[in-house]
Amino acid sequence: MFQKILIANRGEIAVRIIRACREMGILSVAVYSEADREALHTQLADEAVCIGKASVSDSYLNMERILSAAIATKSQAIHPGFGFLSENEHFADMCEKCGITFIGPSGDMIGKMGNKSQARVTMMDAGVPVVPGTREPVYDAEQGLEIAEKTGFPVMIKASSGGGGKGMRAASDREEFVNAFHLAQQESVNGFGDNTMYIEKYMEDPRHIEIQILADKYGTVLWLGERDCSIQRRHQKLLEESPGTAIDQELRERMGETAVLAARAVGYENAGTVEFLLDKDKNFYFMEMNTRIQVEHPVTEMVTGVDLVKEQIRIAAGEKLKLRQEDIMLRGHAIECRINAENPEKNFMPCPGTVKDLHFPGGNGVRIESALYNGYTIPSFYDSMVAKVIVHGEDREDAIRKMRSALGEVVVDGITTNLDFQYDILNHPAFLSGKVNTGFIQEYFEKINQE
Repeated sequence: MFQKILIANRGEIAVRIIRACREMGILSVAVYSEADREALHTQLADEAVCIGKASVSDSYLNMERILSAAIATKSQAIHPGFGFLSENEHFADMCEKCGITFIGPSGDMIGKMGNKSQARVTMMDAGVPVVPGTREPVYDAEQGLEIAEKTGFPVMIKASSGGGGKGMRAASDREEFVNAFHLAQQESVNGFGDNTMYIEKYMEDPRHIEIQILADKYGTVLWLGERDCSIQRRHQKLLEESPGTAIDQELRERMGETAVLAARAVGYENAGTVEFLLDKDKNFYFMEMNTRIQVEHPVTEMVTGVDLVKEQIRIAAGEKLKLRQEDIMLRGHAIECRINAENPEKNFMPCPGTVKDLHFPGGNGVRIESALYNGYTIPSFYDSMVAKVIVHGEDREDAIRKMRSALGEVVVDGITTNLDFQYDILNHPAFLSGKVNTGFIQEYFEKINQE
């Protein structure tokens, strides 16, 4: 087992990983930008190293500085968390060349699944159902338009290296397509340095269902149930739950087995998530694979009792999975609400600032993931998510009541958050009935703000 791990991330996920290391008897090293000098993860880690200015390109995306910090602190492994360098194949390869274990899949595996158009082809060849669309990458609007007309409008234009909703645009006809393509491609170039695009048939209001997997170095691949991530705005998830309300045991097993098939197709190792779109007729299609831990991983941990971060570390250290598929059982229901420093009434404008008073709830089945503390000034340079509230109940109704109670206790004075917006979601009739899809926020946004 490792003696020391460097966490190449910040915020709540860095805190989460540091705590897992502490429980495993592993020393932790935090890296931080100048803007994060007073951040919680720098205070909790055993060591902390400044790696640059506030800009992510000078700090959390600077591979050389992060690797230099790892070498200087004699760290044996690097955990990338999510975002930043977590799905960067070149960083994983650089870690290997430096003799440092990257806690995640290899660079080759990340490359196979991180490039979305290449992943589509890999899944097609493996017999995994994919959304109808292109097989080969697309580089210009004219070529894309020909494919879109053959596929049939409406279509989705997506960046091959995309993620988090960036580099995605819908087009309902020829007139919309060219402009949408250029916008999506420019986003991809700016965000990922890649102009490679692909085209998919637009699926109207599907559910977004993802399957959590764990795979060790010895051929064992497990699936750990599903998460319904349909409550999202502009492809950014807001609320996640497990199990999904539209999933019965027969469908769950088929999706789980398909996720395992997808993982085996690339010889996958470590934690990962296979994401599917589920239509109204219960047909599901591969969308992408996230080769890292997910923001919403706690809901899976709550219903399975499996600590995914610790399993990531054990797998990277070369240990065999002690779990077997028959050990994985979903118990009760879990919900996660993302708390963001943003103003829903002003088009979700980010609202960084100083936390003047803070209170988080507790109690049986309530879990908080956050890097906030009283007096902490939230930087304006990074993602607006400042906390996650996760609850576990006997069933969905119990979990919803528990989440309402938990959110009602949260106090984050000094900044504007989306707390009220999350509370409105939890009270909306469509959510309560479980009849939600990826168009939920768009369809009910005005109603939610009037209620």
